[in-house]
Amino acid sequence: MSDQSALTRFIHHEATAGLILVLAALAALVVTNIGFADFYHHFLELPVVVKVGSVGLDKHLIHWVNDGLMAIFFFLVGLELKRQVLEGNLSSRDQITLPAIAAIGGMAAPALIYAFFNWENPATLSGWAIPAATDIAFALGALALVGSRVPPSLRVFLLTLATLDDLGAIIIIAVFYTPDLSLVGLGLAGVALTVLLAFNWLKVDRPSLYVLLGLAMWICVLQSGLHATLTGVAVALTIPLRRRDGTPLIHALEEGIHPYVKFLILPLFAFANAGIPLSGFLLASLAQSLPLGITAGLVVGKPLGIMLAITACVSLGFARLPERSTWIQMLGVACLAGIGFTMSLFIGTLAFATHQEIEAVRVGVIAGSVLATLLGLVVLWLSSARPTT
Repeated sequence: MSDQSALTRFIHHEATAGLILVLAALAALVVTNIGFADFYHHFLELPVVVKVGSVGLDKHLIHWVNDGLMAIFFFLVGLELKRQVLEGNLSSRDQITLPAIAAIGGMAAPALIYAFFNWENPATLSGWAIPAATDIAFALGALALVGSRVPPSLRVFLLTLATLDDLGAIIIIAVFYTPDLSLVGLGLAGVALTVLLAFNWLKVDRPSLYVLLGLAMWICVLQSGLHATLTGVAVALTIPLRRRDGTPLIHALEEGIHPYVKFLILPLFAFANAGIPLSGFLLASLAQSLPLGITAGLVVGKPLGIMLAITACVSLGFARLPERSTWIQMLGVACLAGIGFTMSLFIGTLAFATHQEIEAVRVGVIAGSVLATLLGLVVLWLSSARPTT
């Protein structure tokens, strides 16, 4: 078998995205703990200026990553959401009921647990949404590690759950993490969105037009005070599912963008946001209310909320477990849904501003995601003595 075909299989393997994210996060941890912490932080704070004539944007590198590149990630999420709703896992009641109810439980319980630990501290209570998120790439990558021990229906369930989770995170960001708004910027963004909707109504199928207008909309949203990453979702939802000749458009865009998001954007985000000093790190630092609330929300809240929601849904006859799956396997998948990482870190950067708070967020997210991964893999590995065929 050729080396090229082996490399192709590796690149497309579901575990690859999660592995690359792990390596990027580990690289950030290594750099910040072997004497290069100052270089790491200075690098992320490099000013990057983009100007056209006298008009331009002046942001630190970390902001370009979090506000700019992550808008592309959310653009991909928006494309996947639209395609799933129109013709995929979210297109019928039978397919969406169980993961939808599970997603609601899996977002509510972690938020409540976080609030329990931070109720007496208004300064940290604003981070309640951090453990409510699920990292799709990490969760699916971890599930792939158990191979044929779980039925394919569980992968579809986890993918749908995580997709709805992302949708919930997008709504939370828009509603709860939006600072003071500029009506001028918001109005110009609204004009751009109206034109994009007109493109869709006229069945314009040239992606470049959507991208160019979307870029203008991103600038307007950035200046308005609304978080600019939401532009990615808005633009994605205006793109037609198919071209005029019936060939897939959204799916083709997903295929083209996905490698860049998987192998460049998400690893860059992980590297830029996972660097925390480990010198003097003690369990006591994890026991502080902010990181403890995040860790408990991801490790305990996620599986608890998901399993309670699934149990109620199945008991009341609203849905059935995924085909050929067991309750213990559902528990394992629910644990993997506690891998918040990318989305949790991202919400943390919106909820808090100080270096100490962001560092505490990183500690809680990384600890919680690692524990959720290990717990989920152990449960799934022990859930069947023989591979599921």
